[in-house]
Amino acid sequence: METHFPEVTLLITHYNRSSSLERLLHAFRELNCTFGGIVVSDDGSRPEHLNALQALNNRFDFQLVTTPKNRGLANNINKGQEAVKTPYTLYVQEDFVPKATFAAYFNEALAIMNSDNALDIIRFYAYFPYPYVTPYNQNFSKMIFKSWPVYANHLKFYYYSDHPHLRRSSFLTKFGRYIEGIHSDKSEFMMCLSFIKKKGKGLILNDFTSMFDQKNTSSEPSTLNRANWRESTNPMMLFARWWYLKYRLLKNTFELAMLKE
Repeated sequence: METHFPEVTLLITHYNRSSSLERLLHAFRELNCTFGGIVVSDDGSRPEHLNALQALNNRFDFQLVTTPKNRGLANNINKGQEAVKTPYTLYVQEDFVPKATFAAYFNEALAIMNSDNALDIIRFYAYFPYPYVTPYNQNFSKMIFKSWPVYANHLKFYYYSDHPHLRRSSFLTKFGRYIEGIHSDKSEFMMCLSFIKKKGKGLILNDFTSMFDQKNTSSEPSTLNRANWRESTNPMMLFARWWYLKYRLLKNTFELAMLKE
Protein backbone atom coordinates (compact mmCIF):
# COMPACT_ATOMS: atom_id res chain seq x y z
CA MET A 1 0.00 0.00 0.00
CA GLU A 2 1.39 3.38 -1.05
CA THR A 3 2.06 5.99 1.62
CA HIS A 4 3.87 8.51 -0.60
CA PHE A 5 1.59 10.60 -2.81
CA PRO A 6 3.70 12.66 -5.23
CA GLU A 7 0.65 13.88 -7.20
CA VAL A 8 -0.88 15.46 -4.10
CA THR A 9 -0.14 18.58 -2.07
CA LEU A 10 -1.35 18.67 1.51
CA LEU A 11 -2.93 22.11 1.97
CA ILE A 12 -3.49 23.16 5.59
CA THR A 13 -5.17 26.40 6.63
CA HIS A 14 -3.98 27.74 9.99
CA TYR A 15 -4.90 30.52 12.40
CA ASN A 16 -3.54 30.81 15.97
CA ARG A 17 -3.44 27.06 16.58
CA SER A 18 0.17 26.06 16.07
CA SER A 19 -0.03 23.17 18.56
CA SER A 20 -2.93 21.72 16.59
CA LEU A 21 -0.92 22.11 13.40
CA GLU A 22 2.02 20.30 14.98
CA ARG A 23 -0.31 17.47 16.04
CA LEU A 24 -1.63 17.14 12.48
CA LEU A 25 1.80 17.10 10.85
CA HIS A 26 3.12 14.68 13.45
CA ALA A 27 0.16 12.34 12.87
CA PHE A 28 0.92 12.13 9.14
CA ARG A 29 4.57 11.43 9.97
CA GLU A 30 3.56 8.67 12.39
CA LEU A 31 1.46 7.12 9.61
CA ASN A 32 4.50 7.40 7.29
CA CYS A 33 2.35 9.37 4.83
CA THR A 34 4.18 11.89 2.64
CA PHE A 35 3.08 14.15 -0.19
CA GLY A 36 4.44 15.93 -3.24
CA GLY A 37 4.37 19.07 -1.13
CA ILE A 38 2.89 20.64 1.99
CA VAL A 39 1.47 24.18 1.98
CA VAL A 40 0.55 25.85 5.27
CA SER A 41 -1.54 28.96 4.65
CA ASP A 42 -1.58 31.22 7.70
CA ASP A 43 -4.23 33.89 8.25
CA GLY A 44 -2.24 36.51 10.15
CA SER A 45 -1.66 34.59 13.37
CA ARG A 46 -0.25 36.20 16.52
CA PRO A 47 3.57 36.49 16.75
CA GLU A 48 3.96 33.56 19.16
CA HIS A 49 2.20 31.25 16.67
CA LEU A 50 4.19 32.60 13.72
CA ASN A 51 7.38 31.87 15.66
CA ALA A 52 6.09 28.36 16.32
CA LEU A 53 5.37 27.94 12.59
CA GLN A 54 8.95 28.81 11.73
CA ALA A 55 10.19 26.20 14.20
CA LEU A 56 7.77 23.61 12.79
CA ASN A 57 8.99 24.39 9.28
CA ASN A 58 12.48 23.29 10.27
CA ARG A 59 11.07 19.91 11.31
CA PHE A 60 8.42 19.26 8.66
CA ASP A 61 9.63 21.22 5.62
CA PHE A 62 6.51 22.93 4.32
CA GLN A 63 5.86 26.03 2.24
CA LEU A 64 4.50 28.75 4.51
CA VAL A 65 2.16 31.29 2.91
CA THR A 66 1.43 34.25 5.19
CA THR A 67 -0.48 37.53 5.23
CA PRO A 68 0.28 40.63 7.37
CA LYS A 69 -3.20 40.70 8.91
CA ASN A 70 -6.19 38.42 9.36
CA ARG A 71 -8.27 38.40 6.17
CA GLY A 72 -10.61 35.48 6.81
CA LEU A 73 -10.82 31.82 5.87
CA ALA A 74 -11.82 32.53 2.26
CA ASN A 75 -8.63 34.48 1.60
CA ASN A 76 -6.63 31.86 3.48
CA ILE A 77 -7.94 29.07 1.24
CA ASN A 78 -7.55 31.13 -1.94
CA LYS A 79 -3.91 32.04 -1.37
CA GLY A 80 -3.08 28.55 -0.14
CA GLN A 81 -4.60 26.89 -3.20
CA GLU A 82 -2.73 29.27 -5.50
CA ALA A 83 0.56 27.97 -4.05
CA VAL A 84 -0.24 24.34 -4.95
CA LYS A 85 1.63 22.97 -7.98
CA THR A 86 0.53 19.31 -8.05
CA PRO A 87 -2.55 17.95 -9.88
CA TYR A 88 -4.38 17.15 -6.65
CA THR A 89 -4.94 18.89 -3.31
CA LEU A 90 -5.74 17.25 0.01
CA TYR A 91 -7.35 20.06 1.99
CA VAL A 92 -7.32 19.77 5.79
CA GLN A 93 -7.86 22.42 8.46
CA GLU A 94 -5.37 22.34 11.31
CA ASP A 95 -7.73 20.92 13.94
CA PHE A 96 -8.13 17.54 12.20
CA VAL A 97 -6.08 14.39 12.81
CA PRO A 98 -5.79 11.47 10.35
CA LYS A 99 -6.55 7.99 11.67
CA ALA A 100 -4.79 4.69 10.99
CA THR A 101 -7.28 4.04 8.16
CA PHE A 102 -6.07 7.11 6.24
CA ALA A 103 -3.65 5.51 3.76
CA ALA A 104 -6.02 2.74 2.67
CA TYR A 105 -8.95 5.08 2.03
CA PHE A 106 -6.74 7.74 0.46
CA ASN A 107 -5.11 5.30 -1.95
CA GLU A 108 -8.57 4.22 -3.06
CA ALA A 109 -9.81 7.81 -3.42
CA LEU A 110 -6.79 8.85 -5.46
CA ALA A 111 -7.20 5.84 -7.76
CA ILE A 112 -10.84 6.77 -8.28
CA MET A 113 -9.97 10.37 -9.15
CA ASN A 114 -7.31 9.19 -11.61
CA SER A 115 -9.74 6.85 -13.34
CA ASP A 116 -12.90 8.99 -13.26
CA ASN A 117 -12.32 12.39 -14.82
CA ALA A 118 -15.91 13.44 -14.14
CA LEU A 119 -15.25 13.71 -10.40
CA ASP A 120 -14.15 17.02 -8.87
CA ILE A 121 -13.99 16.14 -5.18
CA ILE A 122 -14.03 13.24 -2.72
CA ARG A 123 -15.09 14.14 0.81
CA PHE A 124 -13.60 12.33 3.81
CA TYR A 125 -15.38 13.86 6.81
CA ALA A 126 -18.81 15.22 7.71
CA TYR A 127 -20.98 16.03 10.72
CA PHE A 128 -23.97 14.41 9.03
CA PRO A 129 -24.65 12.11 6.04
CA TYR A 130 -25.38 13.75 2.72
CA PRO A 131 -29.13 13.18 2.23
CA TYR A 132 -29.24 11.96 -1.38
CA VAL A 133 -26.64 9.45 -2.52
CA THR A 134 -26.22 6.39 -4.67
CA PRO A 135 -23.55 3.70 -4.07
CA TYR A 136 -20.32 4.18 -6.04
CA ASN A 137 -18.42 1.25 -4.57
CA GLN A 138 -18.08 -0.46 -1.20
CA ASN A 139 -16.57 2.54 0.62
CA PHE A 140 -17.82 5.61 -1.26
CA SER A 141 -21.16 6.98 -2.43
CA LYS A 142 -21.94 9.48 -5.16
CA MET A 143 -23.71 12.61 -3.95
CA ILE A 144 -26.75 13.62 -5.98
CA PHE A 145 -28.21 17.12 -5.80
CA LYS A 146 -31.99 17.03 -6.19
CA SER A 147 -33.09 20.54 -7.08
CA TRP A 148 -36.85 20.36 -6.65
CA PRO A 149 -38.13 21.70 -3.27
CA VAL A 150 -40.07 18.45 -2.80
CA TYR A 151 -36.68 17.04 -1.87
CA ALA A 152 -36.95 19.03 1.32
CA ASN A 153 -33.79 18.19 3.23
CA HIS A 154 -31.94 21.53 3.32
CA LEU A 155 -28.63 19.69 3.86
CA LYS A 156 -28.67 18.84 0.15
CA PHE A 157 -27.12 22.26 -0.52
CA TYR A 158 -23.97 21.25 1.39
CA TYR A 159 -22.74 19.22 -1.55
CA TYR A 160 -19.32 20.81 -1.07
CA SER A 161 -17.67 21.14 2.36
CA ASP A 162 -14.52 22.68 3.82
CA HIS A 163 -13.99 19.53 5.89
CA PRO A 164 -11.10 17.26 4.77
CA HIS A 165 -11.35 16.30 1.12
CA LEU A 166 -9.38 15.49 -2.00
CA ARG A 167 -9.92 17.79 -4.97
CA ARG A 168 -8.37 18.60 -8.30
CA SER A 169 -6.03 21.55 -7.95
CA SER A 170 -7.87 23.29 -10.79
CA PHE A 171 -10.84 23.61 -8.42
CA LEU A 172 -10.79 27.42 -8.15
CA THR A 173 -10.47 27.78 -11.93
CA LYS A 174 -13.59 25.68 -12.48
CA PHE A 175 -15.76 26.85 -9.58
CA GLY A 176 -14.38 30.31 -8.82
CA ARG A 177 -12.51 31.74 -5.87
CA TYR A 178 -13.97 31.82 -2.39
CA ILE A 179 -15.75 35.11 -1.82
CA GLU A 180 -13.68 37.18 0.57
CA GLY A 181 -14.80 39.78 3.10
CA ILE A 182 -17.87 37.87 4.34
CA HIS A 183 -18.38 35.42 7.23
CA SER A 184 -16.62 32.10 6.64
CA ASP A 185 -19.89 30.11 6.85
CA LYS A 186 -21.41 32.29 4.13
CA SER A 187 -18.29 32.01 1.98
CA GLU A 188 -18.37 28.22 2.26
CA PHE A 189 -22.07 28.18 1.40
CA MET A 190 -21.53 30.36 -1.67
CA MET A 191 -18.91 27.83 -2.79
CA CYS A 192 -21.52 25.09 -2.27
CA LEU A 193 -23.91 26.95 -4.57
CA SER A 194 -21.19 27.54 -7.17
CA PHE A 195 -20.24 23.86 -7.05
CA ILE A 196 -23.86 22.87 -7.70
CA LYS A 197 -24.49 25.56 -10.34
CA LYS A 198 -21.41 24.57 -12.32
CA LYS A 199 -22.39 20.91 -12.13
CA GLY A 200 -19.64 19.71 -9.83
CA LYS A 201 -19.57 16.01 -9.08
CA GLY A 202 -18.30 14.31 -5.96
CA LEU A 203 -18.19 11.30 -3.69
CA ILE A 204 -18.36 11.03 0.07
CA LEU A 205 -16.84 8.37 2.31
CA ASN A 206 -19.65 6.18 3.63
CA ASP A 207 -18.12 5.89 7.09
CA PHE A 208 -17.34 9.59 7.21
CA THR A 209 -15.82 9.71 10.70
CA SER A 210 -13.47 6.75 10.19
CA MET A 211 -10.65 8.59 8.37
CA PHE A 212 -10.20 11.80 10.43
CA ASP A 213 -10.93 13.06 13.93
CA GLN A 214 -11.64 16.70 14.66
CA LYS A 215 -10.02 17.75 17.93
CA ASN A 216 -10.29 21.14 19.62
CA THR A 217 -8.43 21.55 22.91
CA SER A 218 -9.22 24.01 25.68
CA SER A 219 -5.95 25.81 24.95
CA GLU A 220 -6.68 26.02 21.21
CA PRO A 221 -10.48 25.97 20.83
CA SER A 222 -12.36 26.37 17.59
CA THR A 223 -12.12 29.89 16.18
CA LEU A 224 -15.63 29.64 14.69
CA ASN A 225 -18.66 30.43 16.84
CA ARG A 226 -22.21 29.45 15.89
CA ALA A 227 -25.59 30.40 17.35
CA ASN A 228 -26.60 28.17 20.30
CA TRP A 229 -30.28 28.20 19.31
CA ARG A 230 -29.53 25.91 16.35
CA GLU A 231 -28.65 23.08 18.76
CA SER A 232 -31.24 23.77 21.48
CA THR A 233 -33.74 21.06 22.49
CA ASN A 234 -36.20 23.59 23.90
CA PRO A 235 -39.66 22.91 22.30
CA MET A 236 -40.11 26.54 21.30
CA MET A 237 -36.65 26.59 19.73
CA LEU A 238 -37.35 23.32 17.90
CA PHE A 239 -40.58 24.78 16.49
CA ALA A 240 -38.80 27.96 15.42
CA ARG A 241 -36.00 25.93 13.88
CA TRP A 242 -38.52 23.85 11.87
CA TRP A 243 -39.93 27.00 10.28
CA TYR A 244 -36.47 28.44 9.82
CA LEU A 245 -35.35 25.36 7.87
CA LYS A 246 -38.38 25.60 5.58
CA TYR A 247 -37.48 29.21 4.94
CA ARG A 248 -33.85 28.26 4.32
CA LEU A 249 -34.86 25.60 1.80
CA LEU A 250 -36.81 28.14 -0.26
CA LYS A 251 -34.19 30.85 0.17
CA ASN A 252 -31.34 28.55 -0.87
CA THR A 253 -33.32 27.31 -3.88
CA PHE A 254 -33.88 30.93 -4.97
CA GLU A 255 -30.22 31.87 -4.42
CA LEU A 256 -29.09 28.92 -6.51
CA ALA A 257 -31.50 29.83 -9.31
CA MET A 258 -30.26 33.44 -9.34
CA LEU A 259 -26.55 32.57 -9.24
CA LYS A 260 -24.75 33.29 -12.49
CA GLU A 261 -22.92 30.40 -14.11
